[in-house]
Amino acid sequence: MSKVMHDATKAQGLSEELQTPLERRTFLRYTGLGLAMGGLALAGCNDVMEDVVKTQDASANATDMANMVDVGSGDVGVLNYAYALEQLEAAFYAQVLQTQYYNSTSAPQRVALRDIEAHERIHREFFKQAITAAGATPIKDLEVDFSSIDFRTKQGVLSVAKAFEDLGVAAYNGAGKLIKTAAYLAIAGKIVSVEARHAAIIRDFLEYNTFVGADVVDQNGLEKSMTPAQVVAIANNFLKEGSKLNVSNLPTE
Repeated sequence: MSKVMHDATKAQGLSEELQTPLERRTFLRYTGLGLAMGGLALAGCNDVMEDVVKTQDASANATDMANMVDVGSGDVGVLNYAYALEQLEAAFYAQVLQTQYYNSTSAPQRVALRDIEAHERIHREFFKQAITAAGATPIKDLEVDFSSIDFRTKQGVLSVAKAFEDLGVAAYNGAGKLIKTAAYLAIAGKIVSVEARHAAIIRDFLEYNTFVGADVVDQNGLEKSMTPAQVVAIANNFLKEGSKLNVSNLPTE
């Protein structure tokens, strides 16, 4: 395992594979965010996710750990953790593209949502390849539970999209310090920058010219972050039994 973890050449190759399809994306050019987003600090949980946490059944805390998906430990565990979150996001946007809302919304929003769906799918497959290249086994394909999401309306779709993107950014910010291999950390940095742009454009679609808010940046202007335990406490609400995540074996610092 340690041999693979320090295989910077292999990791760099994966990074290049990731970069190539991302360069094809179009929505940043469309919105002009490529120039505007460089200094924005995005992270954290928003009201939607907080509501989910408040309403979740307390019995969820007693979920049998043996029935959960253990992401593992070390760098591979962190990669599996990211892979799980990318699976969740990719599944969400795949469903969004099938909705009446998507078909009826404006052309710019359809372009952006298609691009975001493609990005999340690329991220998902990238992590699967990276874990395999590390000589480890990726976690299984997760089964999602989006029954609490209203896919019929703009507010229903975009409010959850914003919540997922903010959660993703906060998750990468919180997990970065747990990664030991420099090449993997660099890759995570690239991906989180894309996720931050997703968060920004979704916010702008919800309310024009609101790329970032106080809910994702602290009073010092620094990005908020979340630990894996905090993130999965939210993410597990959107995963079926047998697909909920256990991150107890990840490093904590």
